[in-house]
Amino acid sequence: MATTAQRVGRLRGALHALVASQAELEATEERQESARRGCAAIADLRDRQPAEVAGVLRSVTLRARENVPALEAELYDGSGALRVVWTGQRRIAGIEPGRRARLRGFVCTQDGRRTMFNPRYELSARPHG
Repeated sequence: MATTAQRVGRLRGALHALVASQAELEATEERQESARRGCAAIADLRDRQPAEVAGVLRSVTLRARENVPALEAELYDGSGALRVVWTGQRRIAGIEPGRRARLRGFVCTQDGRRTMFNPRYELSARPHG
């Protein structure tokens, strides 16, 4: 038999699911998927520390950095976004918006944004939906 606290918790969960926006639901799903894979939450990353994160690439852009090509992407895991930069690259096969990726590397803060330069990466199938 469920306790009052358990019943209240279930009721809150059901109510949240009814009134939560689509973006909130997607963020929760994304964060759960990242945690399931054993990865750190982007929101919890610390400067100058190694990290392993997973999420969906939301954007991929070619930018020049000091006359050197750089492929820049944004990885989103439901808790926040991480800028990812591969220097010297114009294109990387499979690095495209909508792809799920797992990244390993060192986190730094550049221009006030969490950033990872030249991380190791694994690509997965596109997320469902």
